[in-house]
Amino acid sequence: MNLQDLIVCRNPLDGVTETELIEQAERLGLSGNLYRAYLIYRLAHEPNLISTTIEQRGGLIGESLREIFTHDVELLLPIMRGEVGSNLPSLNDYKPTVANKDAALAELMKRLENLRGAAEIAEAFIEHWKRCGYGDIATYRAFRWEGNIVGIRHFETIRLDDLIGYAHQKELLTGNTTAFVEGKPANNVLLVGARGTGKSSGVKALVNEYHTQGLRLLQITKPQLKSLPEIMEALRQFMSKRFIIFLDDLSFEESEAEYKYLKSAIEGGVESRPENVLIYATSNRRHLIRETWRDRQDEQEELYRDDSANETISLSDRFGLIIHYYAPTQAEYLEIIRSMLKRRGVELDAEALRLEGLRWEMSHSGRNGRTAQQFVNYYLGQR
Repeated sequence: MNLQDLIVCRNPLDGVTETELIEQAERLGLSGNLYRAYLIYRLAHEPNLISTTIEQRGGLIGESLREIFTHDVELLLPIMRGEVGSNLPSLNDYKPTVANKDAALAELMKRLENLRGAAEIAEAFIEHWKRCGYGDIATYRAFRWEGNIVGIRHFETIRLDDLIGYAHQKELLTGNTTAFVEGKPANNVLLVGARGTGKSSGVKALVNEYHTQGLRLLQITKPQLKSLPEIMEALRQFMSKRFIIFLDDLSFEESEAEYKYLKSAIEGGVESRPENVLIYATSNRRHLIRETWRDRQDEQEELYRDDSANETISLSDRFGLIIHYYAPTQAEYLEIIRSMLKRRGVELDAEALRLEGLRWEMSHSGRNGRTAQQFVNYYLGQR
């Protein structure tokens, strides 16, 4: 067996000492035969010609590339089957301090246990790359932009069922997102309305709901809007995945030019937006560009006032789906509190709930889901 004959992969174990193998096992949470586990981890996560082609071609791979990859797997079979081990027994059945929690990797490891031939093992990796991608794309579901996409290790685990009320808004949001992940026509989305009503939480929950279907989230800030062409080009390299570019609490002063980058990215730029990217934004303001009464005074020097007005509303109009969130009524606010407490195993008398909940509302920032959650945290913390 000469691993130097590998063509589209490289030997992940080349030059790795047993000490380094143990260090990687502890860092990554690998278990069992460490030679096998580390090989599978590296192949699944590090880019190679097969995995990058699958991403860039939206899951497609040519027959010749498939055959060449099968050749590489044939050379790696003794390691894949766990036939290569160490004189140190612990390395052949390693138990890390903290186990790896990557569900996709665990599924691949388990599947490979029952496969013996090179062709079927190669196919298992190809299916993994099609479904999960490689590297951070496979590991993380949310990212930030730092000149390239960087995985967010501690992303919120919130699910749509955790968001109480706003059933119609959730229906619109999930309907559009379902169409998007299924490759059907879908719209950019603006979630607008009262503060603390769950707009941002709804977008984050979508990623947890649709992650296994290839959905990922990339949050960017307003100053990063000028980098949108570069960001779009980076995401275009992962065509087997669907990305929501997330802009939270978005609004602009008229003097800020960043909104023009966003307008161009949504619609109207020279380069088309990648089909695997949508933009979801939240705002407390229906018209994203701030306009004052002074701007409307007749003595303003602008000759064509209608042109200026159209400019200020044109950004929000480019979002094909605008979802409105309204402040809850008193009854809805109390029901949110009751439901939150019930999920924590607490039943509060209706009158006590009303008195305590309303007293909390009057001393805080108004009636909304955020205020309700703050009350629940306080109540449970004082028990």
